Amino acid sequence: MQSLYDLNYEQMGDFAQSMRWKRFRGHQIFQWLYRERVTDVDAMTNLSKETRSILKERFVIDPLKLVKKQVSHDGTTKFLFQTEDGSLLESVMMVFDYGRSVCVSSQVGCNMGCAFCASGLTKKRRDLTSGEMVAQFLNIQRELDKEDQRLSHIVVMGTGEPFDNYENVMNFLATVNHDRGLGIGSRHITISTCGVVPRIYEFADEHTQYNLAVSLHAPNDELRSRLMPINKAYPLSELMKAIRYYGQENNRRLTFEYILLKGINDQPQHARQLAKLLHGLNAYVNLIPYNSVDEKQFKSVTREAAMVFYDLLMKNHVRCTIRKEHGQDIDAACGQLRINEIKKGLGQ
Repeated sequence: MQSLYDLNYEQMGDFAQSMRWKRFRGHQIFQWLYRERVTDVDAMTNLSKETRSILKERFVIDPLKLVKKQVSHDGTTKFLFQTEDGSLLESVMMVFDYGRSVCVSSQVGCNMGCAFCASGLTKKRRDLTSGEMVAQFLNIQRELDKEDQRLSHIVVMGTGEPFDNYENVMNFLATVNHDRGLGIGSRHITISTCGVVPRIYEFADEHTQYNLAVSLHAPNDELRSRLMPINKAYPLSELMKAIRYYGQENNRRLTFEYILLKGINDQPQHARQLAKLLHGLNAYVNLIPYNSVDEKQFKSVTREAAMVFYDLLMKNHVRCTIRKEHGQDIDAACGQLRINEIKKGLGQ
């Protein structure tokens, strides 16, 4: 059954009109969902019993069930959810100096097949609906409500390729960004892609204020194709052309994600190649320590080696940061908690 969370503000008004209700009725429902955050239609007390009955016949509110939570000593919290069809998905809440950020999954499984990633250990079963993405945020926010805390940032960087589920992801963002929805500012929202070139052009033409992050992880085609199969479909020349178009259209700073893999992409020549590739772009590189995955043979670099790579980029006029490691005492790698529970037979 469809979730009420699947409808953004405009769609909620359209639905109300399709039922021959006043459009304002959609506004009221939206307010109950996102300002009052009710999880029971009967709690919408300014709606008639007949209206509530129709809503209950056609919709559920929350399509997810929380089945497991892992809390790290640094405050990072992993949430494992189960959908109505038994699929498992995970979300992560991370604590930073600037606030609390939630990392949202966009698909059940992933077809991108990146060599180092736990998410791709199971192929994509299906796209998540926009409502299932909204529900990830709201379930975590309800947990924080108990401590009078608030989520301030969203990154769509969990399991799945967001630009492979473009329509649902953009619908999800329309709800969380709307001032009558969850009111998360555009500049506090980041979408990550591993390089689905046609969607980068489409996203550029949307002219939103959302942040775009590109998972790069290698500075040349030979290495990137070995690590990320998508590079065979969209090699670096095509990807960088699309990225430059995005920059021209939006005048927004880009983020490039670069996981440092010991002995693979962490050598001085890689740093120099990366600096050359990004020359002239309004961008910075987020260097990421690798979270080990049991099924993968990759290793993370030492802090000292990461600093050498960092220094080389900075000397070549590429702004960069080294991401602080989060959740090392729990299933830290993206998709790892889900994979471990599937092995136990909890879900799919």
